[in-house]
Amino acid sequence: MIKRFAGYYKPFIALFAADMLAALALAACDLFYPIITRRMIKVYIPEGMLAKLLVWAAVLLGLYLVKMGLNYFVSYYGHVMGVGMQADMRRNVFDHLQTLPLTYFDNNKTGTIMSRIINDLMDISELAHHGPEDIFISFVLLIGSFVIMSTIYLPLTLIVFASLPAMIVFAALKRKKMSEAFTEARVQIGEVNAGLENSISGIRVSRAYTNERFESGQFEEGNTRFVRARRRAYQAMGEFHAGTTFISDFLQVVMYVAGGLFFFYDKIDIADFTAFILYIGIFLNPVRRIISFVEQYQNGMTGFRRFCEIMDTSPEADTQGAVDIEKVRGNIEFCGVSFSYDDGKQVLHNISFEVEAGKTLALVGPSGGGKTTICHLIPRFYEISGGAVKVDGQDIRKFTRASLRRKIGIVAQDVFLFNATIYDNIAYGRPDATREEVEEAARLANIDEFIESLPEGYDTIVGERGIKLSGGQKQRVSIARVFLKNPPILILDEATSALDTATEIAIQKSLEQLSRGRTTIVVAHRLTTVRRADEILVVTDEGIVERGTHDELLERGGLYSSLWRGAAIR
Repeated sequence: MIKRFAGYYKPFIALFAADMLAALALAACDLFYPIITRRMIKVYIPEGMLAKLLVWAAVLLGLYLVKMGLNYFVSYYGHVMGVGMQADMRRNVFDHLQTLPLTYFDNNKTGTIMSRIINDLMDISELAHHGPEDIFISFVLLIGSFVIMSTIYLPLTLIVFASLPAMIVFAALKRKKMSEAFTEARVQIGEVNAGLENSISGIRVSRAYTNERFESGQFEEGNTRFVRARRRAYQAMGEFHAGTTFISDFLQVVMYVAGGLFFFYDKIDIADFTAFILYIGIFLNPVRRIISFVEQYQNGMTGFRRFCEIMDTSPEADTQGAVDIEKVRGNIEFCGVSFSYDDGKQVLHNISFEVEAGKTLALVGPSGGGKTTICHLIPRFYEISGGAVKVDGQDIRKFTRASLRRKIGIVAQDVFLFNATIYDNIAYGRPDATREEVEEAARLANIDEFIESLPEGYDTIVGERGIKLSGGQKQRVSIARVFLKNPPILILDEATSALDTATEIAIQKSLEQLSRGRTTIVVAHRLTTVRRADEILVVTDEGIVERGTHDELLERGGLYSSLWRGAAIR
């Protein structure tokens, strides 16, 4: 884990080296100050050497000015390095998230993922900057002060440094408890973030049902769990701080008593005793740094461990030897396809059907039969358990996922628009498209007149998830996006089920135009939207129970006929 963390220093190795050199110079300044002070008390003041006293006072002032510059460099450029490493990690984890299978996002909350990318990486960047610097300065100060103090009076030096093993043992004993406590706190803040994201996204639903108190209660439960977890973390940290502080305070008492006795028995003089008092402060400073580092290390490495959990999640992988799919006619075939989700529940079993290129296939039937799952298997969002899905007679596993998905357009019931302009949302279908092509796609989707009627036209911000647009307007933007993509295969998954009848009729005309000349798979509950399909499959949890044209299925008087009569009654 440490080696992996250290790898992120590589792009900043020059800045890291400069930061360490500045830290070394700072430690040297701190070690030099008591030497000058001892010399002043021991020689210059008793012997009345005023000139030398003033010279060395000036030297001290110069050292403090140098320290000021070094502190600025370490504080500023050290943090710049930490933020740079944080940005690299955030870029890596974001890029990796783009490659993860949909099952990962099915099983992990958005707010929890966001917490790992934002909160955890903030603590990692602080550790990246302060950790090596604190350890390095502490090491230099401890070794340097030991050597210098030993030259003054070794027995007193050994007494002072005898406390170090006790501190090390105590820190090691408390480290595990702190690690477990901080990890739990991380988990709980992720849950709080997930709850926040969920509640804020659903604010209109909670207002509609006047469930503000319920939402507050839900939030308070998560918030209370976080407080409990954080309290345990602070308890472990408090025990660590209290114990190490007591050891360092006890050390000062020992130092004063032992130093006083050595002075009383003429083993050291007042100048030596003063130097020891100054060095005890220097000795305690790295000890405090180490105490601070332990807390910072637990925070940072806990966050880094959670970061690595995402990075170690296996991405979607193309089959070995997969090639890009080039020209696509659009023939789709399911050959004995079976599929189960991670929980083991089988959704599809031995499903077989074929859609000829340029034809329209409709999937209808009760909820839970696997219609949407069939749609998700064509772009290979999920891996099948058995059988094969073929495009133009070739198993889709022979093709790279990216090239396959470029040939497929999807219009879903739950339209997702980015919090950007209408132009940007349409252009998302093909980012390299010209403005003329984007406007032509809007015209084909019959939304160009509406866009041009807006004060800012195509530059109108649609709001989060397109909240500033109506359902029909959002759907037309998504249709324009697919027009721009111009794929040979089209999937319409409940594309109009959330719209009112008048809007549905208008949107249906755009969808019919979009489907022209493309292989189209339509999932619909409103059977009026699929009556013109070349073939209709009735799908239930038992599989495909009926297939045929609209008229053929009505004549048979089976489930489709029953669903049609029910729709007519409604």
